[in-house]
Amino acid sequence: MTSRRLPSQLPSTPEPTWLSIVRLLRWNKPAGRLILAIPALWAVVLAAEGTPPLPLVGVILLGSLATSAAGCAINDLWDREIDPQVERTRSRPLASKALSVRTGIVVAGVALACAAVAALYLNRVSFMLSVAAVPVIVCYPLAKRFFPVPQLVLSIAWGFTVAIGWSAIACDGQVWLWQCSGAPMWLLWGATLLWTLGFDTVYAMADREDDRRIGINSSALFFGDRVVAAVSAFFAGTSLLLAAEGIVMHLHVSFWATWAIASALWIRECWQLSRPRVPPRLYGQVFRENVAIGFTLLAGVFLGSIW
Repeated sequence: MTSRRLPSQLPSTPEPTWLSIVRLLRWNKPAGRLILAIPALWAVVLAAEGTPPLPLVGVILLGSLATSAAGCAINDLWDREIDPQVERTRSRPLASKALSVRTGIVVAGVALACAAVAALYLNRVSFMLSVAAVPVIVCYPLAKRFFPVPQLVLSIAWGFTVAIGWSAIACDGQVWLWQCSGAPMWLLWGATLLWTLGFDTVYAMADREDDRRIGINSSALFFGDRVVAAVSAFFAGTSLLLAAEGIVMHLHVSFWATWAIASALWIRECWQLSRPRVPPRLYGQVFRENVAIGFTLLAGVFLGSIW
C-alpha cells in the first residue's frame, strides 16, 4: 500500500530567476521606484516654467527608474548578511539566497549602465551631477553602519535629482551649476531634502527593534522618543520651503491648492504617528501616501506654472 504525501510535505516550487530579479529591483513595489522621479520632475517642470521638452521628461523618468533599480541592488548586496536578521527584509532575493551575489552584481551593473545611457542625453552639467551622485548611492547602505542619521545620506542622493533636473533645463551651454542655479533651485533642493528625511524616517520606524538589536543606525533610532516631533519638523519645513518656492516662481492658484492638500495630509500623518498605539502597517502607508502627495504637488507645479 503506497503512502500519500500530505499537502504540507509537497516540495515548494523554486521562484523563477526573472521574478527574483524583479523583486531585487523592487519593481513589484512601484511606490518606492516612482518616488525618486518626483523631485526631478518638479525641477524640470519648474525650470521650464511648465513646458519641459517631452523627450527630456522621458529621459528623467527612465534615468530615475534605472538609478532606483541600481540603488536597490547595491543596497541588497551590502546588506545580504544583515537582511536575514530583519523581519521585513529576510525574504529579499539575496538575503534568502534566491539569487547569487554574482547575479546581484550583474543586475546592479546593467541598471547603472542604463542610467548612464540616459544621462548621455543630458547637458554637461547634468551629466557631471549624475556621475557625482553615484558614490552617494553606492555608499548609502554603508552609512547605516557608522553614521547616526543614514537617512540624511539618502536625502542628499534625492537632492541630486533636483539639481540634475533643474540643470538639464537651465544650464544648457554652462560649465558650472552655480552659473545657472538660483534661489528657486535651492529652495526646491531644501524641500526635497526635508521631505525625504520625513518619509524615510517614518519608513525606518518599522525596523526600530530589529535595527537596535543588530546595531544598525537609523534616524528613527537617533531621534528616539522625539522621532514624531522630528518628522513633524521635517514635513513642516518641506511645506514652508515649497510655499517660498511658489512665491518666488509666481505660481498660480492650482499650485496653492495642491500645496494646501499636501500640508493637510502631512499634518494628518503626524497626528496618526503621535497616537499611543500605532499599527505597524501605518509606516508603510505613510510612505505610499507620500508618493501620492508628490504627484499631487507635481500636478500643482505644472498647472500653477502655465495658468
